[in-house]
Amino acid sequence: MCAPLAEWAQFYSLKLRIHNITAKAALKFGSEVWVLKKREEHRLEAAQMKFLRHLLGITKLDKGKNQCIREKTGSQNIVKEIKQYQEKWLQHIQRMDTNRIPKQALQYKPKGRRHIGRPRKRWRDQCHFEDTRNRNQT
Repeated sequence: MCAPLAEWAQFYSLKLRIHNITAKAALKFGSEVWVLKKREEHRLEAAQMKFLRHLLGITKLDKGKNQCIREKTGSQNIVKEIKQYQEKWLQHIQRMDTNRIPKQALQYKPKGRRHIGRPRKRWRDQCHFEDTRNRNQT
């Protein structure tokens, strides 16, 4: 188990608030339409953990577990936050009128054939939560 931070709590909370306002916002900017691949997920997690380790004064040589560091700071995994953000964005688009451009872009089906090879991952493909909601409603 990880011991919570008792000393310097106010100092760390101020640094954490600055992190949430600036660094996390910069990491999540425009993420509602990203197609996240494993490589980008790992890079986002690494960037978040680098900042949190620096905030706590922990180095990689200390071999602190990521989960422990997140518990000490009370922060959530950045990839989970982005996926929740994308889910909220999808729900927002679904509530829009059909004449709005984001709704039309989501419903757009191109005509013609695809190129040879494996199809590229699309935003709609990663929105597996859309399919589960539609199945529950029927």
